[in-house]
Amino acid sequence: MACHEIAALRLAMMNVLGGFEESERAHELAELGPLATAPGPLAALSKARDLRDMRAGYETSLSLLEERLAKTAMEARERPYLATLAVFTKKVELDLSAQIAGFTRLCRELDEMHDFIHELYPGEEA
Repeated sequence: MACHEIAALRLAMMNVLGGFEESERAHELAELGPLATAPGPLAALSKARDLRDMRAGYETSLSLLEERLAKTAMEARERPYLATLAVFTKKVELDLSAQIAGFTRLCRELDEMHDFIHELYPGEEA
């Protein structure tokens, strides 16, 4: 079994952040296998180019994981793995939301501080 949701999210993060080695990208693409190009939420997530698309794609992929877990019989061999993956991906979802909120706040505060500088120095151009 593979952690497809995490591999797709890492690919999206590489797109958004930039600066990653091609070997890292190749590793995650290998983890995804044919899902990297098959139509669906994992391929869409792996191609996200901004934070909004990354978050939306990740949330969609998680809903599919939760659905898969719900349909898996309690005695199925893969059930513990899927349950663990669901917990892990939920934690990542919370962290991702916090990071996006932090970047959003930083952007807003930069604007506020920029305006404040111009209040202190009305005639100056930065």
